[in-house]
Amino acid sequence: MIVRMWEVRAHPEAFDELLSWVCEAMLPKVEVHPLHLSSEVYASTDQRLVVVSKWRGSTPEPFTDPPSHLVARKPQYWDFTQVDR
Repeated sequence: MIVRMWEVRAHPEAFDELLSWVCEAMLPKVEVHPLHLSSEVYASTDQRLVVVSKWRGSTPEPFTDPPSHLVARKPQYWDFTQVDR
C-alpha cells in the first residue's frame, strides 16, 4: 500500500473556494480509480489543505493541480510506504 500526502496553501481569500474544488472536483476524479482505497481531507489555520489518500500497489493516480488563482504556491506531494517495526 502507498499513502500519498498532498498539500496546498490557499490565498487567504480563496480558501473556501479551494476547499470546494478539492472536495467537489479533484477528489471525485481520484476516488473512482480502481486502486484507490480511501482519502481524508484536513485543513489548517494557516490556509493549508492536506489530502491523505491510500492506494493499492505502487503508483498512485496523479492529482490534478488546482486553479492557479486559488493557491499561494503549487501543491506538493509525498508518497509513503508503511514501515514494519
